[in-house]
Amino acid sequence: MADKGLEAERDAIVAALKPVVDGIAATFGPVCEVILHDYRRPEESVVAVAGSVTGREVGGAMSEIGLRLLARGDEAVDDLNYVTRTRSGGLVKSSTMMLRDSTGGVFGALCVNVDVTAVGEAHALLGALAGLTGAPAETPVTTFGNDIDAVVDAVLETHPLGTHRSWAGLDRAGRVDLFRSLDDQGVFALRRAAEQVGARLGISRASAYSYLSQARATADPASDGAPA
Repeated sequence: MADKGLEAERDAIVAALKPVVDGIAATFGPVCEVILHDYRRPEESVVAVAGSVTGREVGGAMSEIGLRLLARGDEAVDDLNYVTRTRSGGLVKSSTMMLRDSTGGVFGALCVNVDVTAVGEAHALLGALAGLTGAPAETPVTTFGNDIDAVVDAVLETHPLGTHRSWAGLDRAGRVDLFRSLDDQGVFALRRAAEQVGARLGISRASAYSYLSQARATADPASDGAPA
C-alpha cells in the first residue's frame, strides 16, 4: 500500500485534472466525452466526466479496456487513437493516457472518447459512391457502463466458453486456462469478482479461488499481461 505522502500526491494529481476534463470536452463539443479514472477504486473508478458519448457517470465502473490496463499495473502504457464500437452500435475513437505518480506507479487514467459514428457513415457512403465495396475491418465491441457486474459479464461472454463449450465440458487445464485469461484481463482485481465468476459458471466461491490460485501458480513468468 502506498504511504500517506504518495497517496496525497495522487489525490493532488486527480484534483488538478478535474478542470482539465471539462476544458477538453468543451473544446471539442458534444461529440466528445472525457473521463477521469482513479484505479484505486476500480469498481467505481470514474471520478470526473464531461460529455456524454458512452453514458458514464461519476461513480461508474471502468470498461474491459480499463480492466486490461489495470491488470498490467505499472507496465501499462498509453493507448492512443484506437477505435471501438459500443453495444448500441456507435463508433468511438478513443485515447487512454495513464496517470503516474512520482515513483512511476500507475494509479489512474485520463480517457478521451469521440463519437465518430457520423464520420464512419459518411465514409461508407462516399466509398459506395466511389465504387469501393471492400468489406470494412471489424471493429471490436466494448461494454461501457456504470455497473461493474455488467462489465465482468461482458468479459466472460468474450471467452470461448460463452459460445462454444460448457464449464462441465472443460478439462482441468481448460478450466485453469479460463481463469488465467480472466486474470490477465484484470477481472480479479475487483472485489467480489471471484464470487460473480463462480456464480456465472455454477461453482462455489472457494472453487473459483482454487482455480485462480492454480492459474497464477502456472502463469508464464515471461508474460506481461494482455495487450491494451
